[in-house]
Amino acid sequence: MTDKTPLALAFPLRGSQLIEASAGTGKTFTISALYVRLVLGHGGESAGFGRELLPPQILVVTFTDAATKELRERIRTRLAEAARFSAMK
Repeated sequence: MTDKTPLALAFPLRGSQLIEASAGTGKTFTISALYVRLVLGHGGESAGFGRELLPPQILVVTFTDAATKELRERIRTRLAEAARFSAMK
């Protein structure tokens, strides 16, 4: 077993990024985690935007209506989880 940082936590948060992979490889999981990181302002100035982004400032594109619906729901769930976790602190 390796001790690698998951892509969702290691992926840079600056510029345009493309995630392309086969079905069942965790794209939706990774994209939703990246989205939450952008909203929370993770990454610092050198690795990110240096500030939090609002959802209208983040563009996520998928290829089908079904994938869009699934990703939208996953992102909403992740944002709600992050809000609940933040409220617990």
